[in-house]
Amino acid sequence: MMKQPIPYLCLLAALGIWLSCSLTAPAATSKPNIVIILADDMGFSDAGCYGGEIQTPNVDRLAANGLRFTQFYNTARCWPTRSSLLTGYYAQQIGMDPPKGPLPPWTRVLPHYLKPLGYRCYHSGKWHLMGAPKPLADGGFDRSYLFEDWDRYFSPAKHFEDDRKLLPVKPDSGYYATTAFADHAINYLKDHATNHAAEPFFLYLAFISPHFPLQALPEDIARYRDRYLEGWDAVREKRWHRLRQMNLLDCALPPLDPKFTPRYFKPEVLQQIGPGEIEHAVSWNALTKEQKTLQATKMSIHAAMVDRMDREIGRVIDQLRVMDALDNTVIFFLSDNGADATLMVRGEGHDQNAPAGSWRSFLCIGPGWASTSNTPFRWHKIWTHEGGIATPLIVQWPKGIRARGEFRHDQGHVIDFVPTLLELAGGHPSDTWNGVTAPALPGRSLVPAFAHDGTVQHEFIFFQHEGNRALRMGDWKVVSARENENSWELYDLAKDRSEMHDLAAEQPDRACSMETRWTELEATFRRQYSPK
Repeated sequence: MMKQPIPYLCLLAALGIWLSCSLTAPAATSKPNIVIILADDMGFSDAGCYGGEIQTPNVDRLAANGLRFTQFYNTARCWPTRSSLLTGYYAQQIGMDPPKGPLPPWTRVLPHYLKPLGYRCYHSGKWHLMGAPKPLADGGFDRSYLFEDWDRYFSPAKHFEDDRKLLPVKPDSGYYATTAFADHAINYLKDHATNHAAEPFFLYLAFISPHFPLQALPEDIARYRDRYLEGWDAVREKRWHRLRQMNLLDCALPPLDPKFTPRYFKPEVLQQIGPGEIEHAVSWNALTKEQKTLQATKMSIHAAMVDRMDREIGRVIDQLRVMDALDNTVIFFLSDNGADATLMVRGEGHDQNAPAGSWRSFLCIGPGWASTSNTPFRWHKIWTHEGGIATPLIVQWPKGIRARGEFRHDQGHVIDFVPTLLELAGGHPSDTWNGVTAPALPGRSLVPAFAHDGTVQHEFIFFQHEGNRALRMGDWKVVSARENENSWELYDLAKDRSEMHDLAAEQPDRACSMETRWTELEATFRRQYSPK
């Protein structure tokens, strides 16, 4: 008779185990936090985990503990990339490339998708969504630090907190934009931990580094002083070898183009900068000693800017760790376009007597070092050859991605962020916004690629910027530069990612059909844009 209660006791024990599991289940299945970190004009091979010699230990750790995508794309320019990333549409669909006016009324920005799903949304840094100038009022963010003085790192006159303009910052005040962006991001995360810990968050941390002007903290520049005196030929070759040793890419290294002239180039810039400046990416050995000194100094500042950005990313990651949020935070890192070959002077001008990299100097890396940063690809920001549009993409999510240090060869584009974040957040938005039916989102969720390579498929990826055009369909790509607007090149990127062997003459039917498809898509996107 005494043995009869045993099943009852077992039932109680089982119930206790079930209750225990049910209490911990929400933490295991809760919506992940999301952080997007966007660099500005950072080349494909600048980061150490993509073959670069610049010290980027924090970004490298994200890659070692997550995934590196090898065929991810931006739009070749800053504002179209940011517009596409935030809205989920090609910039041409929403009138952002070229900028035509307000966004269509059906356009949503990421917080409009995420806030109904319970997310708090934070922004720090560059915005550049010109059809929606205010991150809170127009973009739906809960907190924002907006920086609009892209020609200065030390003394912004146009910056805003929560859509309200702040006082100008004086030079030599201790302000440095890259650090300030991280400071605001960390403050928002601290506030979130204190007042909104039960809610998931989305942080959009949009740096302006290493966009020109080349301005960096003296101690950061000192770490790279004389590092680049060996020249861009040698540094570029070493990056290429490292990329191949990593098995990240296997393609040829194109020769430098000594006749390439930077876009917007005006000869007077050579006099403004001084005798060490040069227009073309010629052989390093062809430079004078004075030219080598200035050119090496410029790259040391570029490296210092990337290094500092990585250090600030590390501080943000530390804050996530302190909040006990790191394990369930999906972190994305990418660049808005390839490195920039531009040579110009804007902002407060250039003082030849000022220390290089200080607030009184205005330098650009130019075509030689831009070619190095974009190793192993051809051309630069603005162009739709691979050097202008290929970006590193790193994804880390300790709780949700088992893979560590793996590559993903799936093709992707910044339009994929909206569907990716919606899947992560468990959202299914309506087809209408502001009472207007929106076109279907053109992107694809990257979430399947988190588990397995080769799971994300695009019918096409479309590119257009300032007369530079391209279309990728599978491994095939047609591309046309503005300089040769009546000519399309055809490449098999599976064999020739560096675009050295034009197959248009050998396969004219394929080239013609893809050109026709590009024209059809361009017309469709143009029709979809309506600001009313």
